Amino acid sequence: MELKELMLDIFARLASELELVLDGLTPEDLNTLPKPDTNSIGWLIWHTSRSQDRMNADLFGEDQLWVSEKWHLKFNRPPDQKDTGNGHTSAQVATFHAPDSKTLLDYYRAVSKRTREYINTRLTEEDLNRQVWSPTLQSTASVEGRLISVIYNFAHIGQAGYVRGFLKGKGWYMR
Repeated sequence: MELKELMLDIFARLASELELVLDGLTPEDLNTLPKPDTNSIGWLIWHTSRSQDRMNADLFGEDQLWVSEKWHLKFNRPPDQKDTGNGHTSAQVATFHAPDSKTLLDYYRAVSKRTREYINTRLTEEDLNRQVWSPTLQSTASVEGRLISVIYNFAHIGQAGYVRGFLKGKGWYMR
């Protein structure tokens, strides 16, 4: 399997998992904290999408879709490119309100499409070593490091699935 095929397969599988987690959830489900000082499903999926959007913008040297396509308006949040969930306090997580599953999924799909286009058209073995400055994170890392970081961040999809099971019980997975 080639690098591009591997990367595209990873992102496709993660998208499928995310769709399964969100299927049929209400805004109340999305915004329920299982316990104080925990993350809601909506926040976890939003944060995952925001982190990937930030990475894409860093790789391309362009604005995040959050701002350029005005996704922040659909989430009733400011157009702050630094607002990705990194460093959010428990109080900030508790006051976060995801609008609905469709909006979460549509934002993720838009961000993921941009990632897949990058992988298909620009990613090369040589590009993996290219150093990228992130104005949001105030750090430099390789393209490889950024991609690994985003893949690692997809652990939040699994966490969202766990919270869904906690809220809805068994039987939702692999219906």
